[in-house]
Amino acid sequence: MFNYLKRRCERVVSFSEKGMQMKLKFQYLALTAATMLLASCGGGGSEEKAAADSAAKPAETTAAAAAPAAAGAASAAAPTADSTDTLDGAKLASVTPDAAHGKQIFMQCKTCHAVEAGKNMIGPSLAGIIGRAAGTVTGFNYSAANKNSGITWSEEKLFQYLEKPMRVVPGTKMAFAGLPKAQDRADVIAYLKAPN
Repeated sequence: MFNYLKRRCERVVSFSEKGMQMKLKFQYLALTAATMLLASCGGGGSEEKAAADSAAKPAETTAAAAAPAAAGAASAAAPTADSTDTLDGAKLASVTPDAAHGKQIFMQCKTCHAVEAGKNMIGPSLAGIIGRAAGTVTGFNYSAANKNSGITWSEEKLFQYLEKPMRVVPGTKMAFAGLPKAQDRADVIAYLKAPN
């Protein structure tokens, strides 16, 4: 898509003035920056892309191939509200958190979240998240899945959620693939506890 846009921009530039050249270069740069920003927040999930690609193709699965797929779906079911089991088996207590590193990791979250109370953005404010019930920040329009999850954000539950948010709250509006490294998750939680 970028190559198409670039070729189109170059063709238009050859027929225009220098002012138009600058404008098109700026538009191309802005489009590239916006795409990179969305990709960093959304994770660019190759699993989701593969699922979308296979859903777009006609279903030609045999009964033998459908059985393993059903078994995989059952094992990927959302954990209960009080479960804190992670996909990687890590426990928050087994990691020594580093709030300073958590602040660096949180930079990718700042596109959508603030740590200041009452400052909702694309996502809700994360001020005071530990101990808060999911879907309760005033003034933020949560998905029904989040509001009805029954989750109270303990440090351990947040550790699980940050690994793969869409696994823990299927149907969440949060378009973030997650933090696969246990250390990164622990560090972000340490930062959220004391963001100053």
